[in-house]
Amino acid sequence: MGLRGDISDAESTEMMCRADTVGVFQIESRAQMTMLPRLKPRNFYDLIVEIALVRPGPILGDMVHPYLRRREGKEAITYPSDAIKNVLERTLGVPIFQEQVMQLSMVAAGFTGGEADALRRAITNWGKNSKLLTFKDKFINGLLNNGYDKDFAEKTFEQVKGFGGYGFPESHSASFALISYASSWLKCHHPAAFLCGLLNSQPLGFYAPAQLINDARRHNITILPVDINKSEYDNTLECVHQHCKDNCWGVRLGFREINGFDNEKAQLISAWRAQQPFNSIQDLAHRSELTPIDLQCLASADVFQKISGNRHDARWEAAAIEPNSKLLNNAIPGTQQELLTLPPTIEKDVLDDFQSFGHSLRPHIMSLLRTEKPFSRCSRKCDLPELRHRGFARVAGLVVSKQRPGTASGTMFMTIEDETGDINIIIWARTQETFRKIIMTAKLVVVTGTIEIASEGAAVPVIHVIAGRIEDYSNRLAELEFKSRSFR
Repeated sequence: MGLRGDISDAESTEMMCRADTVGVFQIESRAQMTMLPRLKPRNFYDLIVEIALVRPGPILGDMVHPYLRRREGKEAITYPSDAIKNVLERTLGVPIFQEQVMQLSMVAAGFTGGEADALRRAITNWGKNSKLLTFKDKFINGLLNNGYDKDFAEKTFEQVKGFGGYGFPESHSASFALISYASSWLKCHHPAAFLCGLLNSQPLGFYAPAQLINDARRHNITILPVDINKSEYDNTLECVHQHCKDNCWGVRLGFREINGFDNEKAQLISAWRAQQPFNSIQDLAHRSELTPIDLQCLASADVFQKISGNRHDARWEAAAIEPNSKLLNNAIPGTQQELLTLPPTIEKDVLDDFQSFGHSLRPHIMSLLRTEKPFSRCSRKCDLPELRHRGFARVAGLVVSKQRPGTASGTMFMTIEDETGDINIIIWARTQETFRKIIMTAKLVVVTGTIEIASEGAAVPVIHVIAGRIEDYSNRLAELEFKSRSFR
């Protein structure tokens, strides 16, 4: 595949153009996922440009929108000279790569090779424009002396100055693009293996395991819970559709996903069960070196479903093994049997999952709250494309990320998650001041504002909610926990 060759796999290409790239190297960030439907990379060089374009240098140098307008045919592509055309033709007349800046300084501003290299070193001194600014007079005067007009000269140096905020060399972007394409292909054609590799490589990237798993489930990938007789330390692939040739694999979660469980003991469990699968918690305790604390940790993680029932029953069974168990000794006489037989609530199971793993394979928390006010009056992620552009919007979800890039003039980008996907929230600086405490501390929010739907020229609509009001409903999570414990 050459630099300008078509990306050979159409399905992977369409997936990228839809910004369906959670977990994909370099093109999984919110900024990249906003750009992908607009740029619509159809060949490898498009992908190289995509990766380089979403960088502080091109953004600060005002290169992003001119490139997109020219790519979409909304702006004429012109060159003030053949020399500049030779340098910028491959990027539609917009300097995107560091090499192009060096070439422009030589062919248009009269720099020598040594001076161009000095300019390169000043550019790579990221964010420290004092050295870069020493080249301003020479660069602009060089352009003027070579017959370019003053507006063009000054605008071009502003673009060069933008690279002081960090821009990519073309070779660097090409290397990243190759890995991005390979990652996209894997996610598209082997999604279970792709997820399994990401989970086993944590921590990495923009997304926590909860977001990666939820994305996979929205793509109909089967995620199997940790099981005392089937799980290994790492997450593994497991055949879940024996008669299906394509995507027959699911992901079996491993013991590494359990918060606070000793990794060395997790790796040894498979060795202890190699002789024979465990048939009860007592059997596990007898044949292994696990402590009572280990057994309670595993019971709370619900890994004994197949041999002891739900985690509620398993906790009592594990407690019965431990001498002087506080759980048993503190039970009120006459109520122990009732406690053992009462079924756990779905709310408690979900919250216990989060306590043990940081995520749940059960219904999303928002689906448990959706029938209650104010959540019943909120649009879900899947409903947003049907709303009117620049119309009213109210959304709710768990806060999963917040970013305030240096190139965004103080704007904050928040991502919230509901049961159907991630919702992108834009919070202007003034709104941040009003709701600062909520933004910093809330785990569950309701956001009221204006919806922006950019669909012209995009492969799929790019949707943001501009926050006008942010309300903290984290107390509902506590209420869920109280509700889940009410059976006691």
